[in-house]
Amino acid sequence: MAGALFIGLMSGTSLDGVDAALVEFQSTHKPNVRQTHFLAYPPELRAQILALQHPTENELETTALMANTLARLYADAVNQLLAITTLSPNEISAIGCHGQTIRHRPELGFTLQIGNPALLAELTGITVISDFRSRDIAAGGQGAPLVPAFHQAIFSHPQLNRAVINIGGIANITYLASSSDLIGFDSGPGNMLLDAWIKQHKNLNYDANGAWASTGQLIPPLLSAMLAEPYFALMPPKSTGRDLFNDAWLAEHLAGRDYAPEDVALTLVSLTAHTIRNALLEHCRGVDEVYLCGGGAHNALLIKQLQGLLGDVKIETTDQLGIGVDWVEAIAFAWLAELCLKQQTASLPEVTGAKGARILGAIYQR
Repeated sequence: MAGALFIGLMSGTSLDGVDAALVEFQSTHKPNVRQTHFLAYPPELRAQILALQHPTENELETTALMANTLARLYADAVNQLLAITTLSPNEISAIGCHGQTIRHRPELGFTLQIGNPALLAELTGITVISDFRSRDIAAGGQGAPLVPAFHQAIFSHPQLNRAVINIGGIANITYLASSSDLIGFDSGPGNMLLDAWIKQHKNLNYDANGAWASTGQLIPPLLSAMLAEPYFALMPPKSTGRDLFNDAWLAEHLAGRDYAPEDVALTLVSLTAHTIRNALLEHCRGVDEVYLCGGGAHNALLIKQLQGLLGDVKIETTDQLGIGVDWVEAIAFAWLAELCLKQQTASLPEVTGAKGARILGAIYQR
């Protein structure tokens, strides 16, 4: 018997493009991934979004116009996905669209993901569900990370203590312990500092397999200084983003120093590896297995460093659990959209710190 079809859209802090996943859900909510599609951001669009991460002149109008641009790009991704599958818009129950995060300030009571879901619904003829974070923040939570509930539903094991680590621009950890409450939080920078650094020095969007960083030497004083960032010592629930870990944060640590660029690159990889290891030791004791997803799961140097720091702990990718590393979050937002339409709660107060579970998402009918 055919299940309901949803499309999940994700464009994360890495700013590489839009991940689109066509997902079929049966009554168990287990996802059957029917098709995936990636649509890259044009370089000029990526630069414009980066500029919006900080206050700019006339930023209200600029942000609104960018939201429309993103809606058109999201619509292109959806329509291309439908063309591949020969499905019509009427066959899709809804699109779950996270939108592009521009600000995430839960300590001030707000978060902002743009993408004009109303325009996206008009352009695709499909119901759109967006704004997944705001309700949780209104209930006193962090509004992020959102995917631990999905990880729990799909990846948990009755006997094994699993950590699922998404290494995108930011790294977030979900600890699926077999005999205790779920834990989920952002451990710190994932790829975005290294991505920005290699863009600055090599005009590349990312360091494939850590090849450039592998030519460098670790800078222990720099690593120690970065690890002293107060965020790392905070207890969960906690979440972060470019509002903290950005070019200015890195520049502050490099001020007055004349380090070789490749040495800084290697140290940034080590920062990600060490903050993940430290977070696991502090908050996820007893972990048996680690499963990686996100762009960082392709970085052989990062995985090697993690394995060295974690010793005998098994490290695999979510491919081994049936979901490709590049598609976990897009599938998760299809799953969140399904729960929203069914009026089922999707937030986890133990992860975000909200005062209760909430139905997440705002619905824009086709």
